[in-house]
Amino acid sequence: MTKKAICEFLTEINPKVVEFADLRPTYIANCVFNSFLSYTCIMLNIVTIHAIRRTSSLPNPLSTLLLSLAISDVIGVGFLGQPFYTSLFVTRLQQKNIGCNINLIFDIISWMFFLASFLGVVAISVDRFLAIHLHLRYQEFVTHKRVVVVVIVIWLLSVFLPLAMFWIPLVIVMTALLIQVIGILVTTVVYIRLYVAVKTHKNQIQAQQVHDGAKNSERANFARLIKLAVGILYVYLAFLICYLPSFVCLVIFAINGPTISFKQFSLFSWTLAYLNSTLNPLIYCWKMRHIRHAIMNILRNMSWYRNRRENTNLTMSHLQCCCC
Repeated sequence: MTKKAICEFLTEINPKVVEFADLRPTYIANCVFNSFLSYTCIMLNIVTIHAIRRTSSLPNPLSTLLLSLAISDVIGVGFLGQPFYTSLFVTRLQQKNIGCNINLIFDIISWMFFLASFLGVVAISVDRFLAIHLHLRYQEFVTHKRVVVVVIVIWLLSVFLPLAMFWIPLVIVMTALLIQVIGILVTTVVYIRLYVAVKTHKNQIQAQQVHDGAKNSERANFARLIKLAVGILYVYLAFLICYLPSFVCLVIFAINGPTISFKQFSLFSWTLAYLNSTLNPLIYCWKMRHIRHAIMNILRNMSWYRNRRENTNLTMSHLQCCCC
């Protein structure tokens, strides 16, 4: 598949100027949604990054992986993906054709940060599984340096695969699909094992009659690990729900071709995929108590600082009036 063939494919599946009348409401709705979501994605993820850095109770490996995912969201989606996507809608509302190079750049950026987010979610899920499975040996096996290496590999793969598609497209596409299938299978197995661990843990608590301090402490630590893992499960489920329609689009295209209904669904599916980057910080705040407390403290400090500035300005204005 040459660049010309890729351009022909993108021209076929993307909206055309002659379809403007049918797709105009879709353009306007997606333009509004993405403009709003871009702002919320940037603000929420910046606050979350600051909160993760201030949450010392989080294990270092988990903190590093969460930071990588949040950075992918704020840069890839908030600053690049959604503004780029919104600009495409503005161009279409002006009834202008979008060149092949613009479509290629958009697809490369989208695939880069999709892979970074997907592999990041898989890595976080595996990390929580190892924390529960290894338990006391977790810190010995999962070190901060090893996790940093994993993050670097994730980003190298995320950059290399979309760019290499122009040289060996078929192999790269098959490799990307294989990575996604393996990632989904691994994460599914991880959470099945997690479910079994939760059931076993509850049964042990119910069956145990004698409680000593050491065992109580160990059970409390294990329960905390399970809560963190369940929080990551919500991140994984949100990712699947938001990105699944994009994969459904490929199936619809293969069966029915690029109809108007397909193009409407496809445009909204990308907006839903971008919504995932706004949902992630909300899930952290909802399911991870330590991050929630850190975020609340940040917001409280911001409110206090703003009130202090307003009071200072009022005082200065009063003094100036008195001097006059």
